[in-house]
Amino acid sequence: MIGDVAAPPFARLPDPLQLCIDRTLRLRVLSARSEIGPYLRFLSDLVELQYRIQDDLPEPALPDAAALARARDHAMPPLDRTGFRPDAAFEAVFDRFIDAAADLDMPAAAAAALQRVRAADTAGRDRLLHAVLTDDIPADALAEHAFAAATLQVHFARLAARLDAKALVPVGDGACPCCGAPPVSTMVVGWRGMHGIRFCACSLCGTHWHQVRIKCVLCGSSQGIGYQEVEGGAGTVKAETCDSCHRYVKVLYQMKEADLEPVADDTASLGLDLLMRQQGQYERGGFNPFLLGY
Repeated sequence: MIGDVAAPPFARLPDPLQLCIDRTLRLRVLSARSEIGPYLRFLSDLVELQYRIQDDLPEPALPDAAALARARDHAMPPLDRTGFRPDAAFEAVFDRFIDAAADLDMPAAAAAALQRVRAADTAGRDRLLHAVLTDDIPADALAEHAFAAATLQVHFARLAARLDAKALVPVGDGACPCCGAPPVSTMVVGWRGMHGIRFCACSLCGTHWHQVRIKCVLCGSSQGIGYQEVEGGAGTVKAETCDSCHRYVKVLYQMKEADLEPVADDTASLGLDLLMRQQGQYERGGFNPFLLGY
């Protein structure tokens, strides 16, 4: 038995609309008590926009049955992000989001970055998308890629929601079983019937997948695992460190605070990332498009 259940499900697929609702509300709560409150408030508006653009979008096209079976047989993600090609459904997401984002209240630098995204031709847009999907984002264009990442999150969440969770299989350490993206963070959840179980949260499609505790989610090692947090913290967010790969991923303890959310609380706990950077022993292993540069 693990936690309160004998056999936790391997994967839990996202609800694209509810995901945005939960994240928006959490970001707004956190913005009222955080030193980076204005930024979190901006992100809450951005995520709310992810919700608002989803009405009447074209149906996203899943891989055919043969491709899904082949992915499962070879332990590959069925929505492999490395093979992504924009289709009509994604283009509708991208165009709606980027156009509507111009009405958001944002700093001048972010507005200028958004304008560069809007002005990009198809080749320029595809370069942005490729950089996000390969975790190869240039340091001089972080804001542009954050906007692009927001559109990809919507599209991949809509795709993942249409898969069969029972057909998913592990595809490798630190990789989402739906799309292959790295986790943004992990959560020891307080969900009914799964209290105390740990799940990784995908940074791209929002899928959660089961991962045993006290084991590096990035390299699979169970040796030299440690935990660090900001002094005086509530114990709700910790950095799980690995002496094998010298990286860390945050663990959110939802049992202690029920409203913890993988992206919102990872972003709001920037102080922990700054502490880890100052110590210099471990590199950040989770990917968060809203914490690019950290």
